[in-house]
Amino acid sequence: MNQIKELPTRERILHMMKTSGPLSAKEITSELQITEMAVRRHLGTMERDGLIESKMIRQTMGRPTSVFGLTELAEGLFPKNYHTLTLDLLGELEQESGEDTIKLLFEKRRDKLKQQYESSMEGIPFADKVKKLAQIQNDNGYMTECEQNDNGDFVLKEHNCPISQIANRYNHACDCELSLFKSLLNTEVERTECLAQDGKRCIYIISNPK
Repeated sequence: MNQIKELPTRERILHMMKTSGPLSAKEITSELQITEMAVRRHLGTMERDGLIESKMIRQTMGRPTSVFGLTELAEGLFPKNYHTLTLDLLGELEQESGEDTIKLLFEKRRDKLKQQYESSMEGIPFADKVKKLAQIQNDNGYMTECEQNDNGDFVLKEHNCPISQIANRYNHACDCELSLFKSLLNTEVERTECLAQDGKRCIYIISNPK
């Protein structure tokens, strides 16, 4: 409990909402022992940053009360060990069925993603296909940016990898991502840097067929 009290006010509020659920400004003020004005200032900033959201709840007596709860973005700030479970399961499967079975799983995932996304890229200019791919990756948490170089080719940068712990152990995940890009864009794609291989980011050079 003392460790929680030592956290900055913003983190304490997030922790309170995580453990207690949605709270009113009055409840937060009472717990933190600071002014309601200070609490509302923090709440306003956190709501603007997309970490919390407010809603009105009816009470048995009196006016409805506004309470604040965590958004999905804020939930992502708390530790989750999904990758540990996934790695354990993949490890067990590899022991039972061999490495080829793991490769087949990643390839099936690649084919499923291709089927999911390829319809949205049909009949649009190549540059728009690249932008669409960047948007898809960004929506999936890869923190993507895209630019066109002097040669007319596109450079796709991924600053985050949501499956980095898995890719570090199973490089086939990266191979399937590269294969997916080539298939969706129907052009040559080269990866020049990779997070799973000690890179600062993943960088893809996408050839413009012009």
